[in-house]
Amino acid sequence: MIVIPNVGSDVPTPAERRWPRRLGWALLLTLSVLIYGSHAPLIALSKVDGRVPFSSSSCVLLIEMAKLLASLAAVLASRGSGGPALASASWAQAVPYALPALLYALNNNLAVLMQAHMDPGSFQVLGNLKIGCTALLYRGCLGRRLRPRQWLALSLLTGAGVCHSYASLEPGARGAGGGGEPGAREADEGGPDPARRLHVSSWGLLLVLSYCAISGLAAVYTELTLKAQRLPLSLQNLFLYVFGVAVNGTAHLAGAGGGRGFLEGYSATVWAIVAGQAANGLLMSAVMKHGSSITRLFVISCSMLVNAALSWLLLGLQLTPAFLLAVLMIALAAHLYYGT
Repeated sequence: MIVIPNVGSDVPTPAERRWPRRLGWALLLTLSVLIYGSHAPLIALSKVDGRVPFSSSSCVLLIEMAKLLASLAAVLASRGSGGPALASASWAQAVPYALPALLYALNNNLAVLMQAHMDPGSFQVLGNLKIGCTALLYRGCLGRRLRPRQWLALSLLTGAGVCHSYASLEPGARGAGGGGEPGAREADEGGPDPARRLHVSSWGLLLVLSYCAISGLAAVYTELTLKAQRLPLSLQNLFLYVFGVAVNGTAHLAGAGGGRGFLEGYSATVWAIVAGQAANGLLMSAVMKHGSSITRLFVISCSMLVNAALSWLLLGLQLTPAFLLAVLMIALAAHLYYGT
């Protein structure tokens, strides 16, 4: 028998098929990191006389509505290409997405409530505990085993978050967008203004632990739900954001927007925040569907570096050695967790 070699075949090899997927995955993660990292600097740029001029609840609601409309458009577009019809969806499939919507809304309110029981710097530092909470829930709820080097990687990731937070507390890092207002007065020659001292009440510690636990639970449960159902991601997003709009719309009406009009104080910068966060929500859904809650943690940690770089360029933040240490720790954590 004569075997004719497959010379000049147009059929891609497995390696050739994997390469575009890896490139697309890398681009998705990079875009998510950039959007995540730009959020805080954009908030700072939107301030008028040191205050946010718009209703935060209306902003969150608009973000959820944008994600809902984008998901609906994707579902309708998939119908034309042979995808599942929206009419075939059942409430039994949609109900599991109510819980993450409630958890995310609860955490948004906890983040505001905690500010009365601790200073912003302590909140930044303690908020990094959500990495450990997510890892423990990832292990317990999803049954995913983590090797010792992966636990070490997550510990380094937590340490990098603490270093980054500490960098914003150092006097050299304080500027527009640093640890405090530019030119803030000292109470006396002996120390800082008492209002800006590091402090955490016992109630604040309980709140921040609840915040970190809920953050981890929301991420792990969302991943579990997205992967358990054999449904297109666009349809799953539609379910999630229907509940997101309902929950955040109710919260906005209950709070009456903080006394502001629905679109009061909106500028081009604020609309950029809405568009960016809506896009990032959709990207993170893809990360949770095809990656994991741990991948999400690495995205958030890497975004801290983008945050600091943009704050340096746009807001005059002075980078410190603690920031450089955070960069090295994140790089080492990624090598330990994903390296062979």
